[in-house]
Parts: sequence; C-alpha cells; structure tokens
Amino acid sequence: MTRRTKSAEKPEPHPLLRLVDPERVPLHVAIIMDGNGRWAKARGLARIEGHKAGIEAVRQAVSAASNLGVRHLTLYAFSVENWKRPASEVRALFKLLQQFLTSEARKIEENRIRFRTIGRTADLPKPVRTLLSSLESRTRNAGGCTLTLALSYGGRTEIADACDALVREALAKGQMGRVSEEDVARNLYAPDLPDPDLLIRTSGEYRVSNFLLWQIAYTELAILDLFWPDFKEEHFYEAVLDYQRRERRYGGVSPNPDPQGLPARSGS
Repeated sequence: MTRRTKSAEKPEPHPLLRLVDPERVPLHVAIIMDGNGRWAKARGLARIEGHKAGIEAVRQAVSAASNLGVRHLTLYAFSVENWKRPASEVRALFKLLQQFLTSEARKIEENRIRFRTIGRTADLPKPVRTLLSSLESRTRNAGGCTLTLALSYGGRTEIADACDALVREALAKGQMGRVSEEDVARNLYAPDLPDPDLLIRTSGEYRVSNFLLWQIAYTELAILDLFWPDFKEEHFYEAVLDYQRRERRYGGVSPNPDPQGLPARSGS
C-alpha cells in the first residue's frame, strides 16, 4: 500500500471557510470586475496586461463560489459601453476571452459547472460566439455552480430588449394589456436566473455601472478597495461573511429590532 505524498494531498481549506454559516450562503453572487486598466497603469504596463492578470482573479472567484456552495456566479465581463474603447483593445479582449474559454473549458466541465451568457451576444465576433455556444451546450445539464458571463451587456439595454419583446408579443396577439413586473422579468436575458443576493465590486468605486439594474433592487452590496487582478478567494469569503452579518428586510420591518434602538446594517 502506497502512502500519498504530501504534494498529492488536497490543500487545506482557507481558514475563513470555517467561519461561514453554510445555511446562509448567498444563492447568487454577482461581481463587477473593475480596475484591470488602473492595475496595469500603476505598474507601467499596457492595459491588456491588466486584463490578462484578471483571469487568475476569475479562477479565484469561481473556486471560492464552488467551495462555498454558491449556486450562481455572474461576472460582468464586457459591457455595451466597452464597445467605445479603442478597436485594438476590444480585439485584444476578445482574443483573451477565446484563450480563456479554450484553456478553462475542460476544468469547467470536470467541476460540473454550468456555463452560460447574458447580453447581446449576437454582436460578438463569430469565433467567440462559436466557443461560447459550444461550452454552453456541453455544460447545459451540469449540476454544480452556474457561471454566467455578461457579454455585450447593459442593464438598461436588457430592460429595453424585454420591453421590445413585450411589444412584439402584443402586436402578434393584436392586443395590449397592462404590463406587470412578471411580464418584464420573463423577458429578461435569463429569466430563470434568480436575483443576486450579493453584488461585489472591486476598485473601490461606489456605482453599479449599468449592471443587472432590474435584478439588484434588493441586492446587498460589497465594495472592495482593490483592483480586480488583486482579488483572491479570501476576499470572496470576507464579502460573504459581511453579507451574513446583515439583515435583509426587503422593505419590511425587522422581526428582531435592536434593543438599543440602533439602526440595522441593511437597506430599507
């Protein structure tokens, strides 16, 4: 009988994992991955080097989500506004995305991660669309975490597209009734995707940048004062621990008011 070598052993779980309440892990975590360009500039590097460095942060986030049992992880990868960037940078970004999809596809499948996208993906270059479609198809029935990339995505665009779909539906029926929240929700890019419980943003900026505007009405926010390439698993765990210390009331009244009369650490 052979002994397992130390190098073959699984790494020890991060100490912060033991502090997380497994019964209160957020179902859906969304991340605005901001600061790649500034990370590169601070080091005297080209902007694309910051995007390259950010790939490891993506791996860290996916690993942390899987370790915690988060069911949905949505990453803001390329916004509709990003098309305004120099053509050379946009081409480099899509080349980097192709490399990521090629290199990570096997690991995504092995870890039973379901891969999907949201956004106006028809606007993406054909080679990218081919890779995205293939990976989505191969992982459609995976039972692990769902990793969603928001590509050519904008929150306002998504709502406008949902309204456009409702108008076309009404014209086809020859009648127009009142539009409900449920009507809009079922015409979003991924209507089966639950609203995020927690939205993490890196780079210390206090804004949501046109991301999941419909879905984040009652989402808890975590603003991290670091650039995306510096993001590690521990930052994910820390954000979840902070989330678990909050009280979510969804506009209602707290069932456990603070005895000292102090306001709770959450939105109304």
